[in-house]
Amino acid sequence: MRIVIVGAGVAGSVMARKLSRLDGVEVICLERVARDDHSEAGTGLNVGPNAVKALKLADPELAAAVTQASFVWTTWRISLTDGTELFNLRLADVAEGPGWRIRWSELYRVLREAAAQSVQYASDISDVGRDSADPRKTSIAWAQNGKTCRIDDIDLLIATDGRYSRVRRAISGEPQIRHTGVAISRVLVPNTSNGLIDDYEQWFNGPKRLLAFRVPPGHIYIACAFPIPPDADIPPHLKTADALRAAFTPANTAPSAQAQWMIDSVCANVADTHWARMQEHDALYHAAGCNVLYLGDAAHGMVPTLGQGATQAIEDAAVAATLITQRYRRGQRDVASWLEDIAALREKRMRFVMEFSLEATDTMFEGADPVAGTKHKTEAPFLERLKALYNDIGLPLKSD
Repeated sequence: MRIVIVGAGVAGSVMARKLSRLDGVEVICLERVARDDHSEAGTGLNVGPNAVKALKLADPELAAAVTQASFVWTTWRISLTDGTELFNLRLADVAEGPGWRIRWSELYRVLREAAAQSVQYASDISDVGRDSADPRKTSIAWAQNGKTCRIDDIDLLIATDGRYSRVRRAISGEPQIRHTGVAISRVLVPNTSNGLIDDYEQWFNGPKRLLAFRVPPGHIYIACAFPIPPDADIPPHLKTADALRAAFTPANTAPSAQAQWMIDSVCANVADTHWARMQEHDALYHAAGCNVLYLGDAAHGMVPTLGQGATQAIEDAAVAATLITQRYRRGQRDVASWLEDIAALREKRMRFVMEFSLEATDTMFEGADPVAGTKHKTEAPFLERLKALYNDIGLPLKSD
């Protein structure tokens, strides 16, 4: 059996490692960047307890490697930028274990090293489509080291090539993007906070939010968010140091020491800050009439409010890799049935995750009251949904 994976990101690397262990299966993972080139991943991320749980079940050795490269995520705290605390949650109260705090580049390094020889780097996809002899199968062509390569008669094509997936556009059409009306930024800075910043925290000044946490070995990830018109680009003047300082400084009092350090750090690193508009698109796990599986951001673009982007990519890969491994080893080789069952396991879960993440963005929309919105997050209905998010991973079968 021939399996091709497009993209050695989070889901792609997990899938490549797991599926390459199957006897009689040829696994090729095509990655656009060069080996050891993680330059596009120069920030940090938090990975939810649900992904940690899923990866431990699917691939305990790989989960242990990620844990070793991470700091644990154990608390979630929300305050105003003047220092008024609104919310302080121990993840142990809503989850079976902690999450991870890690640099993107370090996560990629660990996952890609684990996928090892299955990954072909510097592979620039030039064509992808249904196979001419059998429309259930696919063909792909790419350029690598000055040569043109091509594979036909692919039994399973797995698209893990991100939110703007070339495979999804070619096979299933362009997904409809929905902008939510929030600008977001991210930057990684050296930890000069003298202990002011550690675990996952958020600070609000009206609907304008700062987020920060410490990651190994000695850096702090900072993200800014503020409302903009849903259909508009981010105005350039709002990305300036003066505008950002004004956005996050409380009107009638001084910022807390934590907020002041973050404001100063954000303003000093404007040139290195990456900006984007918060957006989502509908979930799709497999192509109609074709053996193509979508995972991670290629399957579901979601808002990052609850830190579920990479988290759900890990969940996706853990569930998909476990199901495929079990079916293959039992001699059940019908790829179309694999894809239907993976979608059945993931679609309801993903609707819940996407809807919950968007609802949790309420404190960042224009005119939002973060005090009232955060109070809602301390109440039982929100906390019960948080428990479902962190614990109900949709991996009902024991991993082989």
